[in-house]
Amino acid sequence: MVGMEFIAGLAQQQALSPQMQQSLQLLQTPVAELRQLVASEMASNPVLEEMGPSSMTADPQEISDVQDEANRRDLRISSLQEEWREYMPQSGSVSSGSFSSEDEERRRFLFDSQTSRPTLREAVISQAAGYPESELIIVEAIAGNLDHDGYLRISPDDLASSIPVLPNQLEKVLEKVRQFEPAGVAAHDLADCLCLQLARRGEGNGLAARILKHHLDQLARHRFDEIARAIRVPLDDVAAAARLIATLEPKPGRPFAETDEQGVIPDLMVLPEGDHFVVRLNEEELPRLRISGEYKEMLATRGENEELLLYLRDKIRGARVFLRSLQQRQQTLLAIGNQIVERQEEFFRRGKEALRPLIMAQIADAVGLHVTTVSRAVSGKFMETPQGLLEMKYFFTPGFQNSDGTSVSNQVVKEAIRELIDHELPKSPLSDQDIVSSLSQRGLKVARRTIAKYREQLGILPSHLRKSY
Repeated sequence: MVGMEFIAGLAQQQALSPQMQQSLQLLQTPVAELRQLVASEMASNPVLEEMGPSSMTADPQEISDVQDEANRRDLRISSLQEEWREYMPQSGSVSSGSFSSEDEERRRFLFDSQTSRPTLREAVISQAAGYPESELIIVEAIAGNLDHDGYLRISPDDLASSIPVLPNQLEKVLEKVRQFEPAGVAAHDLADCLCLQLARRGEGNGLAARILKHHLDQLARHRFDEIARAIRVPLDDVAAAARLIATLEPKPGRPFAETDEQGVIPDLMVLPEGDHFVVRLNEEELPRLRISGEYKEMLATRGENEELLLYLRDKIRGARVFLRSLQQRQQTLLAIGNQIVERQEEFFRRGKEALRPLIMAQIADAVGLHVTTVSRAVSGKFMETPQGLLEMKYFFTPGFQNSDGTSVSNQVVKEAIRELIDHELPKSPLSDQDIVSSLSQRGLKVARRTIAKYREQLGILPSHLRKSY
C-alpha cells in the first residue's frame, strides 16, 4: 500500500511590498485619475488629512528620506535611481547586460502582478503573458503607442528605433499583437483594421476585403456602381459586401474608452523664466496631504487599548508608504520633464520646425532609469507648454539628418509634406517623387517610400486621387 508523507523544503517566492505596488500604480496614472486614487486612499485611511489645495510636497518629518525640492538636481536624480533600484534594473545595466536573471525575473514579476484600471493598453499586454522578455518589451511599446481607437499610428520603423530593436523583430511581434483581442487592434488605418476583422471571419480574401483594400474611398461615398464596374462583379454582390463591412467595428478601442468624458489635465507645465524654460508639477489638481497630528499623539500616548494602537500603527505605516510613493511619482515625472525641456528647448521657442529627434532610451540613460519605466511614466501624461497642450509621447520621435549635418524630427518632415500638399495645384498635384525633390532642395534627404508612409499617416491620398479635373 502506498503511504503518504510530508516533505519539508525551502523555496523562494516573490513578494510585493506595499511601496512597490503603490509606486507602479501611481507612476502610470494620469493626474485626472490620480485625484480619484488620492480621494479613495483618504477615505480608507483616516490618519491622512488634507492641508490645502496648492501643493503635493509631503511633510519631511513623516518621510525623512524624500529629497527636499531645493536640493540640487543631480541629488534628486540619484534619489530616483535608489527609489526604483528595488525592482527596476537601471538603463546602463541593460546595455551592459550586468544585471542578474533574478533581478530581471523580479522586475517582470512585478510588472505582471500589478493590477490597474482596465484600459486597452493593459488588455493588450495581458494577452502577452508567457512571452519572452525581449518580446514583452516590444508588446509594451506597441500597446503604449495605441491611440484611443486602438490604431497604431506610428510606423513600425519609427517605433523600432525608439525602443530600440531591429525592425524585423518588431514586425514579428506586431503580427502577433494584431491577432489579439479586440479584433482589429494595432491596425495602421481603417482599411487595415476592417480587413483584420474579416480575416478572423474567414473572409480575408473575399470581395469585401478587395473593396476595402482598393475602393475604400468609393465605398465611403456609396458609389457601389463604380466599384461594381471596376472589379466586374454584379452590383448586388457589392451591396452585400458593403452590408458585411457595416457589421465590423471601425474603432476596436471603443469598448475601453472612458464612459465619462473629461478634459485633459496636464501633469507638467513648461513656463518661460528669463531666457530659459522651467518645468513645474501641476500640483493644483491634487490636495496636500499629511498624517494627522491627532492620531500620531494617540499612538504616542501608548494607552491601554492595544487593539487601537495596532490599528493606528498599521494605518500610519500605510499612509507613509502612500505619501512616499506619491512623492516618488512626482519626482520621476519632474526629472523626465526637465530632460525633455533641456533637449527640446528650441521647440518651446520656435515651434514644430525646431523639434529634435529624441528616443526614450536617451532620457532613461540621463535620468538613470530603465526605458520601460520612462515609457510607463509618460504614457497618458500631458504637458502644458508655450506651444500648446501636448502629450509627453509627442516629444519622442526619430529623425533625419539635414544636408548641413543637423538632425530634424520626423514630425518636421510630416509638417513639410503637409505644407507642400496644401499649396499644390489641384489640377497638378505633387507626386511622392515631386515631394522628395522639394524636400531635397530644403536639405532633407528622405526616401520616396518614407514620403508615402508619412503621407498615409497624415491621411493624405495619393496624387492621382487628389487630382481635380
